[in-house]
Amino acid sequence: MATPEMTYRTLGATGERVSAIGLGGWHLALKHVDESLALRIVRTAVDRGITFLDNSWDYNGGESETRMGKALRDGYRDKVFLMTKIDGRSKQEAMKQLDESLTRLGTDRIDLVQHHEVIRFDDPHRIFDPEGANAALVEAKAAGKLRYIGFTGHKDPQIHLHTLRVAAGHGFRFDAAQMPLNVMDAHYRSFARLVVPELVAQGVGVLGMKSMGNGLILRSKTVTAVECLHYALNLPTSVVITGIDSMEILDQAFEAVRTFRPMGEAEVGALLAKTAGAADRGEFELFKTSSIFDSTASNPAWLGKEPERLQKLMSS
Repeated sequence: MATPEMTYRTLGATGERVSAIGLGGWHLALKHVDESLALRIVRTAVDRGITFLDNSWDYNGGESETRMGKALRDGYRDKVFLMTKIDGRSKQEAMKQLDESLTRLGTDRIDLVQHHEVIRFDDPHRIFDPEGANAALVEAKAAGKLRYIGFTGHKDPQIHLHTLRVAAGHGFRFDAAQMPLNVMDAHYRSFARLVVPELVAQGVGVLGMKSMGNGLILRSKTVTAVECLHYALNLPTSVVITGIDSMEILDQAFEAVRTFRPMGEAEVGALLAKTAGAADRGEFELFKTSSIFDSTASNPAWLGKEPERLQKLMSS
């Protein structure tokens, strides 16, 4: 689908063409967003050319997926590339969460399912255990429940690189990886500098999130929302996922696409110079420097049990 308001990029080595801007799912069920507005946001976004839709099993107790599923009725499902995430690290928990997501989203297939919140160095080991979550996703892919597999994280670029190494050790290559990519990230524990080049080299689709740091970056008074989106679009991203909780913010996303032009090194340097002082301690990227954004830390049961053989080993 092509529209004059949106540009499209290729998702890594998959060959899939997706919108350069993706619609974030978390905002669709915030307290100030009622169901009718959520459905209007999704359908208007799709009508205007956004094809990449983001969500997660745990967003707002599942309400974000439920609302998106309702919005995708009446033929809208076939117009989009649908992504969601699961928190389960065990095979059993991952299968359960995936099936719940399929039900809420009202579909028999999800285009991309991602291991959510890979924020600990032990997460990839649990995911790739024989009893782990990736085994569940590989089986689900063979059964036609999903098409591609990725992972997300917001804590530290070294954990992303470690996850890629663990996956390679198991003979597996992810189709996509999602991470914070913003004008503050460039200065502090930078995913853009450390992870993105490795993803590009491996043909893994680059999904940017938190381009405005959940609004915190805008509070620094150093950059505008459109500048934040332009910076993320200028990286080798397949998709820049942004939260949209009003029609005005939806218009802002399309304005960023309309006005975007590839920036040269000097222009990027000038933009980053505006944020250097505010970014050096990570205080506007609290997802890196605090546990406030770590939903699985607050809800460890979502991860599922450790592999049974390890539990037996510890008790022997």
